[in-house]
Amino acid sequence: MLYKDNKLEKISFPLGGIGTGSIGLSGNGRLIDWEIFNKPHKGSANGFTHFSIRGIDKEGKIYTRALNGDFRNSYEGQYCKGNFQGFGFGPDSGTMCGFPHFSEQDFNGEFPIATLSFKDEKFPADVQMTAFNPFIPLDDKNSSIPAAFFEFSITNTFSEEMDFSIAFSVTNPFDNSINTFEDGMITLSNKFASNDINYGDLTIASDCEKIEYQSYWYRGQWKDSLVTFWNEFSSGKPLKDRNYEDAGNNDTATVAAEVKIESGKTEKIRFILSWNIPNNYNYWNPLKDENGNDVTWKNYYAVLFENSQHTAKYCLDNWENLFERTLLFKQALYTTTLNEKIIDRACASLSVLKSPTVLRLEDGSFYGWEGVQEQEGSCEGTCQHVWNYAYALCFLFPNLERSIRNLELQYSTYDSGEMNFRLSIPVGREKKKFRACLDGQMGTIIKIYRDWKITGDGDWLKTHWEKIKLILEYAWSDENVDEWDRNKDGVLEGRQHHTLDMEIFGPSSWLEGFYLAALKAASEMAAYLNDFEKAKEYNELYEKGYAWTKENLFNGEFFIQKIDLNDKSVTEHFDCVKDYWNEETGEIKYQIASGSEIDQMCAQWHADICGLGEIFDDVQVKTALKNMYKNNVKSTMRDFVNPWRIFSLNDEGGAVICDYPENVYKPKIPIPYCEETMTGFEYQLAGLLMSRGFACEGMKIVEYLSERFDGQKRNPWNEFECGSNYARSMAAFALIPIMSGFEFDLPNKRIGFNPKSDENTHRCFWSLGSGWGTFEKTNTSSTIEICEGMLELKEISIPYAEKITAIEVDGHKVDFNYEKGKVNFETSLIINKSIIINI
Repeated sequence: MLYKDNKLEKISFPLGGIGTGSIGLSGNGRLIDWEIFNKPHKGSANGFTHFSIRGIDKEGKIYTRALNGDFRNSYEGQYCKGNFQGFGFGPDSGTMCGFPHFSEQDFNGEFPIATLSFKDEKFPADVQMTAFNPFIPLDDKNSSIPAAFFEFSITNTFSEEMDFSIAFSVTNPFDNSINTFEDGMITLSNKFASNDINYGDLTIASDCEKIEYQSYWYRGQWKDSLVTFWNEFSSGKPLKDRNYEDAGNNDTATVAAEVKIESGKTEKIRFILSWNIPNNYNYWNPLKDENGNDVTWKNYYAVLFENSQHTAKYCLDNWENLFERTLLFKQALYTTTLNEKIIDRACASLSVLKSPTVLRLEDGSFYGWEGVQEQEGSCEGTCQHVWNYAYALCFLFPNLERSIRNLELQYSTYDSGEMNFRLSIPVGREKKKFRACLDGQMGTIIKIYRDWKITGDGDWLKTHWEKIKLILEYAWSDENVDEWDRNKDGVLEGRQHHTLDMEIFGPSSWLEGFYLAALKAASEMAAYLNDFEKAKEYNELYEKGYAWTKENLFNGEFFIQKIDLNDKSVTEHFDCVKDYWNEETGEIKYQIASGSEIDQMCAQWHADICGLGEIFDDVQVKTALKNMYKNNVKSTMRDFVNPWRIFSLNDEGGAVICDYPENVYKPKIPIPYCEETMTGFEYQLAGLLMSRGFACEGMKIVEYLSERFDGQKRNPWNEFECGSNYARSMAAFALIPIMSGFEFDLPNKRIGFNPKSDENTHRCFWSLGSGWGTFEKTNTSSTIEICEGMLELKEISIPYAEKITAIEVDGHKVDFNYEKGKVNFETSLIINKSIIINI
C-alpha cells in the first residue's frame, strides 16, 4: 500500500524480530517508538539517531541532506512532562526537521518490507530505502533476530560521476555509556555487568567496502554535538574518530559508508542496527528470590546471539538469504488475487508479532500481552480468550503457537481441569486465582484441535490427551463453582466469564457455541486416539446441545441469550448481587439478553476455518448473518451513541459489539463495550460473512477498517483495542484461508481449496506445519506450489473441478482417483516443489 502526503503522518512500521521488541520506522523515515528495552515506549525517540546523505561532485561541490521527508506532526511541539521542551517549543531538534531534507517522499508498506522513496530537485540523486526484519514462515529463529535491516539504493541523477556517503548516526540510549569501534562496527553499551538487568548493547554495522566512523560526537553543551557533526559531515572530509576515556550519557556515534556512482547508475549501501538487552524480568508484578532480588530470565534472542555484534555479523553474512526468503513470503502474499484491502489488513496485522506485545522466553516459548500501553504491557498472560482470535501465529509459526498450549497445559491448569486464562511469568510461579473463562477454556480445546490439524502431530496430541479431557469435562465437574453444565445436558447454564470482562448467566449462542465446538473437536480427537467411549460421550452431548440451541436460542432473526433479567435469585445464587444487580431498575446488569451480539456465532467462524463443520443450523446461520449485517454494521457514527472507547467516529463505519433493533428491549445496563467497534471482532464477523456466501458484505467491513487505519487518522500497523499492537487484530489473517476455501487435515494427509470468488483465476497463500507456498486455480489447472518445506498428501479436495485429466507431482505424472470433488492417491505422496492438477 502506497502512502503519500498526509497519509504519512501516523505511520510507525515496526522493525524487529519475534520477541525482540522493535523500533518504528515513521512515515518520513525517522526511527521512532524505541521499544527494544523489554518494555513498550510509544512516542519515544533516541537522541539524534538518523540517516543523512552527502554527495560530492568532481568540482568539490557538496550536497547534504538528512534522509527524511517533511516533518508531519505538530509544528507546535508534542506534549510532554519536561520543562523548556515539548508543546510551545516547536518540534524537537532530534527529528532533524531543522536540517535540509527531501521535499518529495512516499512510503510503500507491504509488511514485512517497507520501501521509502526520497527525491529533491536540489539533490543530485534519488534514494530508496528498503527496511525489514526477516519474516520467514516456519523459521522462527531467523524471524526472531534483534535487528533492523536497511538497504539504500542511490541513483545518480547528476550529469557526471559523484561520490555519495550515507551516515547512520545512533545515540547511545544508556546511562554510564561507552562507544567502541571494533571489526568495522561501532557498539554502544554501558558499564553494567552483562547479567545486570540494566545492561544492554547496540551495534551499527555496514558491509560497504569503504566506511568511515566516529565513535563519539563532540561532547559539549547546548547543541554543540549536533552542530559539530553536521559541520564535519557537510565539509566533505572524512569523519575523524573521536574518543573519550570516561563514560558518558547518551553519546552519539556514526558509521558512514561511501560509494562512487556513475551518472544514471545505481549503487547500494546496507546498514544493520542490532540490539542486545538480554536480561528480562516481570516488572509489572516482580517475583523475588530468597535474597530479595528480582527473578530474571534471558530473552530467547540472547540465547541465540552472544551480543549485538554477533547479531550484526550474522545479519550481514546472511543478508541475501534472509532478504530473499522474506521477499518470497511477501510476494506469495501480495501477488494474490484476493482484494488488495484484505491482503493489506491481513498482512498489517502480522506486525503484532514484531511488536513489544510479544516476548519469547528463554527456551523460545511464546508469550504475549493482549496489547501494550504507552510504557508497559496491557493485560498480561497470553490471555486465552483474546488470543483465540489470532490466526496468524498458528499458520505461520505453528511451533510457537503450540508452545502457548504447552505452557498453559503445564502451568495454567489445575488438577480439576480449571484453567487460569492468563499465564503468570516467570513460568512455574504460583498461579493467580480468579475463575476460569468459558470462551478461553473451550477455545483452548478448539485451538488444540486446530494445531493438531495444522501439524499432523498425533504424538503431541496423545501426550496431552488426559489433560485435554480434564479441561473439557470441567464444564460439568462438581468442582466447577460456576456450574457451566452441572447437569451435563450439553447446555450451558450457571455463570460464565468471557472476553468482554464480566459474566453472563444462562445460555447464549455465543458461549454455547464455544462449548459445542469444543465437544465436537474433542470427540474427533478422541476417535483418532481410539478413545471411542469418550468420542461417543462428547458427540452425544454435542448433539443434545445443538438441538437445544436450534430450538431455544434463535429468535427468528438472530441468536440470543436466554435470561430473565428480572430474576435477582441468579445473582444471589452466585453471591454477586453487589456487582450484577441494578436495584433501581430491577435488572441483572451486563447481559446480552435479546441483543444482536457480534460474536453470537464466533464458534462457527472457528469451525469454518478449522474444518469442524456445523455448530449451528445452516439456515439459521445465514438468516442471522443477514440481520447482523443490517443491525451491527454502521456506515456512519454521526448519530450513534457510544459511551465506551471511541474506535470509530464521525463518518467512519464499523461493526458494533451488540446492537438492539427497535423491536428488541435493550437492558438498562447491557453487556460491557456494547457500542464499541473493535477490529478483531469486526474481522471475525467479516470472515464469517465471507465463508457463508456474503462476500460483499464481509468486504464492506474490511473496507471500513482500511479507511480507519489509513495512515492519516491512525497507524496502519497498529490496530488497537486495550492498548496498541493488539493481538485480537490478527483475526484479519484468517480472511486469507477463508476466501481461499482452504481445508487442512495433516493427520489424515489431506488439504483442499474451494475459492469463494467467482473469478476463473484465483491465487492465494497457504501455510501449514510442514511447508508453505501458493495455490493457483485457472480454467485449465490447479497448482499447489511449495516455496519452503514439503507436504505429504493422500487426498486433495477441489470440489469446483468437474473432471481431472492428469496430475504431476514434482514434474512426474502420478496415478490418482477422482470422485465427488476429491483427489485420492493409493499411497501418500511426498511433494517438495509442486503438484499440478490438469482440469
